[in-house]
Amino acid sequence: MSIARRAAVPRFALRFALTCALMAAGPARAADVTVSAAASLTNAFKELAPAFEAAHPGTRLLFNFAASDALLAQIVKGAPVDVFASADQETMDRAQQQKLLVDGTRRNFVRNALVVITPAEQGVALKSLSDLQQVAVKRVAIGKPEGVPAGRYAKGALEKAGLWQAVEPKAVFAQNVRQALDYVARGETEAGFVYATDALVMKDKVRVLFRVPTETPISYPIAVTPGGSNAAGGRQFLDFVASAAGQAVLAKHGFEQP
Repeated sequence: MSIARRAAVPRFALRFALTCALMAAGPARAADVTVSAAASLTNAFKELAPAFEAAHPGTRLLFNFAASDALLAQIVKGAPVDVFASADQETMDRAQQQKLLVDGTRRNFVRNALVVITPAEQGVALKSLSDLQQVAVKRVAIGKPEGVPAGRYAKGALEKAGLWQAVEPKAVFAQNVRQALDYVARGETEAGFVYATDALVMKDKVRVLFRVPTETPISYPIAVTPGGSNAAGGRQFLDFVASAAGQAVLAKHGFEQP
């Protein structure tokens, strides 16, 4: 039922791409709830699905995972989405400014942390952001700041430390945070910026070096969108992720309470 999606899809093709992906998941039904969620939520939301569907017989969750900015672009183009979950407040603010959220439904439901990782085998030994300047660090995986929240957090932290100009030439820009994780896991970069929850997904292939302080907390908002066909189901999903059962699953995947 999950639908993988990359952030670099041309804007004119976003709605078509999402429609095709949802069709591949099976014929849409009136009780379906389509959830567009940040890539870092992939594993946690997939695990949530069976319990939610069991609690709401006849309802099916359809997921679309990608970078938050790409998901918003799809919604702007009219993608039939019931719920939008972003990895940052900035993207959700833009959605709200464009009146793409149902009034009164926006809420923060989890927090995360930014970390620097290295391959588990033959990785580098770094203790701080300044160590990314070392000669041994030739490539650093970073989400594209203009389209990936994790990339914006990383760039902001590096700029605050006065290191962006030194690290940018080493950057291998990813279309979403999971792609940055893959680059490091495959040993294609010596280091990378991902969320703490992403590092857990591949804890056998990557090693966390240190946590990166961010100017603003990494808080995830979620809201019902007016472009879908099941607003009631969307509200039920929001209630579920905020419930004790939902929060327990999210915590299992490394997310912190809002």
